[in-house]
Amino acid sequence: MTKSINGVQIPQSKMAQEVTELVRDTESDLLFHHSSRVYYWGALAGQQRGVKVDAELLYVGCMFHDMGLTHDHCSCDKRFEVDGANAARDFLQRYGIARQDIDKVWTAIALHTTPGIPEFMAPEIALVTAGVEMDVLGIGFDQFTSQEIGAVTGLHPRPEAFKEEIIQAFYDGIKQKPQTTFGNVKADVIADKEPGFKAGNFCEVIRQSRWQG
Repeated sequence: MTKSINGVQIPQSKMAQEVTELVRDTESDLLFHHSSRVYYWGALAGQQRGVKVDAELLYVGCMFHDMGLTHDHCSCDKRFEVDGANAARDFLQRYGIARQDIDKVWTAIALHTTPGIPEFMAPEIALVTAGVEMDVLGIGFDQFTSQEIGAVTGLHPRPEAFKEEIIQAFYDGIKQKPQTTFGNVKADVIADKEPGFKAGNFCEVIRQSRWQG
């Protein structure tokens, strides 16, 4: 039995246990503990908002959200979010999960770095992003008690240098395909690590299209 934090705990189904084992074996300690914390922040945020959520789907979404940064699940041409979403979809299909539920998890992962949209979607989608934003950006930090923060980080430690380590992990996972960062926040990661990087520009794309006017 896993530890409960304000009634939130990791689901105990066979599928959830396989998710834990798969992510533990595939991701670095940094990403595994980050993804685990994301689940707790997301589930606790759901409590705060009074929304009903499928804990298993939320757990899969949170645990797979950074799988696209790993060598095993990284494509050469897709955004890492899409790689992670595809990996989660393939995993869930093995369990015969309903298509609409697979689509929720896929969308939750694919949109987790696209602010301003997930919050208006299904709880499983909104709460993955909420958990990520709390753990990486500190958004909503004051909405959690010191006891909750201490309990979550006690289960899944957050290194003192987490901020720089997670930026490096993002960079390591996307540096070979900088073209996939066009129009999204990961362009900032490339620019941070490669001062000479020139991000794609939306206006330039418009002006350089084959249209005459």
